[in-house]
Amino acid sequence: MHGWVILDKPVGLGSTQAVSAVKRALREAGEPKTKVGHGGTLDPLASGVLPIAIGEATKVAGRMLDATKAYDFTIRFGEETDTLDLEGAVIATSDVRPTLAQVEAVLCAFTGPIEQVPPAYSALKIDGKAAYARARAGEEVEMGPRSVTVHALSILQPGESEEPAEDREQLEFRLSGSGEVTLSATVSKGTYIRSLARDIARALNTVGHVTMLRRTRAGPFGLDSAISLDFLAETAKARELTRTVVPLQAALDDIPALPVTPDQAQLLRHGQRLAGFPATPGLQLACLDDVPVALVEAAVDGLKVVRGFNL
Repeated sequence: MHGWVILDKPVGLGSTQAVSAVKRALREAGEPKTKVGHGGTLDPLASGVLPIAIGEATKVAGRMLDATKAYDFTIRFGEETDTLDLEGAVIATSDVRPTLAQVEAVLCAFTGPIEQVPPAYSALKIDGKAAYARARAGEEVEMGPRSVTVHALSILQPGESEEPAEDREQLEFRLSGSGEVTLSATVSKGTYIRSLARDIARALNTVGHVTMLRRTRAGPFGLDSAISLDFLAETAKARELTRTVVPLQAALDDIPALPVTPDQAQLLRHGQRLAGFPATPGLQLACLDDVPVALVEAAVDGLKVVRGFNL
């Protein structure tokens, strides 16, 4: 079995625990032991899309790390925590509660290429040790700024969610009364939503932290293709796990397919270069009868194997 299980990860479950759940499902379904890995971590306090690679799909799991991702998140104004989410201790407070119009006005400053300082409680390594481990040990953690890109950032209107629609006046009242606002963001790799929330709050002359974080898309995978852990367990018990597995090439939908012959496929599977092969320069997915053979780099001197698949 080779492909992707797209989990709708619940709050409270870590990415490594999610991988273990897929491994258990494979065992329950009687599948042969195979490699399993996730395509990028998702905080335990966050929910949503978590692609889990199975078998040969693990060879391209790294592409998910580089993929554009989308999130819905709620900022609670008035308190900043050391973790920038609900889990941490309050380290700063403010009585300022911005209006909806003020939030809207500041979002353009956080759209496009921006610099942000990652949270001290993050998995980034400092001298070989995770920043969160140093922070939990009481060390003073200094994080340097990073360049990231926010492709889109907007207020998530009630009409766009499951909540009943409200007019602008009611929205203004709700934001001012509750001190919370929910936003939707599409971001580049390396973007920390918790840092984005912190910086938006500070730009509004207040402080804030994230109370809800839900990933709605990771690369080509959205919530529409995500399944629950319960559904995964049910299909595994029924020995119907293939119903939950998305093909390996679904993660490569932005790469042009390149048909090859059986002889050419055999050479590519052995890692050999195909000289004089006519192809558009760039990364291509060599396929034999719609079965992925290898990721190849096409150049004027032929095809070079970047990553081969044993399918």
